[in-house]
Amino acid sequence: MKIALSAIGRALPGHASPDAGFEAPFDMLTTCHERVHRMLRLLGRLQTHLAEVGWDPQAADAARDVLRYFDLAAPLHHEDEERHVFPPLLAQGDERVCTAVRQLQADHQRMESSWPAVRALLHSVAQADGCAAWAGWDATAQATLTTFRNLYLAHIPLEESLVYPAAQGVLDADALQAMSAEMQARRRAR
Repeated sequence: MKIALSAIGRALPGHASPDAGFEAPFDMLTTCHERVHRMLRLLGRLQTHLAEVGWDPQAADAARDVLRYFDLAAPLHHEDEERHVFPPLLAQGDERVCTAVRQLQADHQRMESSWPAVRALLHSVAQADGCAAWAGWDATAQATLTTFRNLYLAHIPLEESLVYPAAQGVLDADALQAMSAEMQARRRAR
């Protein structure tokens, strides 16, 4: 089984791409979700590859790609939402939307708290120097990775179907411009 890395691309995660720019912050947030999906698919392919083939340099490269994305881009994306999307929705008081936002905030906390274990598993693949140096993943490790993937897969649809449209309905042009400028500034600072 070959892990296709060329489809992932090597642009710095979390930065603008031809798909979306900072002038359209919700388009950029949605584009980030597309990248998350690509990374989750890569993680799933990596799990399968390691189970069927074992460690090889291609597996190490894939692990490094997933690490890089979730180390750099995912925290920026979550911060974008926590700073600019969630607060105005909580302030406007629609109970259905507020319940969804609180669920998403709890998801972010679970994602953040589960990332160190996932990171360590990926790091074990990325830093292995040959098949003999990689110990493999047991059932607990596989479950940790699958739980992480599933958390994101359940999280994104709620944002795109309810929360983003609701936020776009309450943010005016000035708020969108400020959101865009702040998102850009934080990425430049990294």
